[in-house]
Amino acid sequence: MIKSTIKGIGHYVPENVVTNDDLAGLMNTSDAWITERTGIKQRHHRKNRNDSRETTAYLGFRASEMAIKNAGLTAKDIDYIVFATLSPDYFFPGCGVLLQEMLGCDTIGALDVRNQCSGFVYAMSVANAFIKSGTYKNILVVGAEVHSFGLDFSDAGRGVSVIFGDGAGAVVLSAGEEENAGDILSFNMHSEGKYADELCTKFPGSKYGWSDRMRLEPENVTDAEIYPVMNGNFVFKHAVSRFPETMNEALQKAGKTVEDLDMFIPHQANLRIAQYVQQQFGLPDEKVFNNIQKYGNTTAASIPLALSEAIHSGKVKRGDLVLLSAFGSGFTWGSVLFEY
Repeated sequence: MIKSTIKGIGHYVPENVVTNDDLAGLMNTSDAWITERTGIKQRHHRKNRNDSRETTAYLGFRASEMAIKNAGLTAKDIDYIVFATLSPDYFFPGCGVLLQEMLGCDTIGALDVRNQCSGFVYAMSVANAFIKSGTYKNILVVGAEVHSFGLDFSDAGRGVSVIFGDGAGAVVLSAGEEENAGDILSFNMHSEGKYADELCTKFPGSKYGWSDRMRLEPENVTDAEIYPVMNGNFVFKHAVSRFPETMNEALQKAGKTVEDLDMFIPHQANLRIAQYVQQQFGLPDEKVFNNIQKYGNTTAASIPLALSEAIHSGKVKRGDLVLLSAFGSGFTWGSVLFEY
């Protein structure tokens, strides 16, 4: 039986650190206000918000280099790319093809996934299906975001802009048949589109306008359309409900219990959500990994970035049972349970 094994992993963030105090110089906020509500102390932003060089694809490239090296492979060994992001370099094409060129891969397939905070979970599920069907052998799965160029750093936008950061994470998911190889044991994916407007960016799109509207009536394109909007309390309430559901589903499908878990890595949306879920499941601190304090919410990048740090720091070891769970815009949510 073919197994889906994480053979290599890597992450990358821009060098520029933006603290809560830095943001307090731009808007009416404070370190205490941000920390109390989110648990975030700092995040990384590309140094120049208008720098077209440090793009989402570039961040993904740097994380992928690390993951491929960690796997003991070269770019020529990669036979498919799945790239999850909500902040692509271009409206089209997607970042997958840009990454293929940056890495110097062969003319392999490159798929982009647009599932925002749940993007990496969805991407891993897709890659797992390709691996277990025997279609591909080494798939590069990437989550990367550059949020800083598209946030409203004013008092009006502080509820969103203090949360998000830039970063990337990547894994090489490979086919393994050896007895001691890790494996993806179960996964699930869900959506509830009726709540799309509770967390979204509206412009550009076929509903709110395209380039012709920006050219002909730029004065009528509002901040509420071009910047992310979030009904924070509404999202929080749904997240703390859906997280336990998807976690239990993943465990039950694999015939496992929460006591079997060695590590739970939630999407790094809000430390308060993670702490609530941890308490609900009675998980000790050593079985939950959070790094939102350092990076903020990096959306599709948050889970692979956290997983990479957990593995490289020795907090996740070969043979460990690991659960990844996410909830976010869409609404979408899901989990991946695997033996590392």
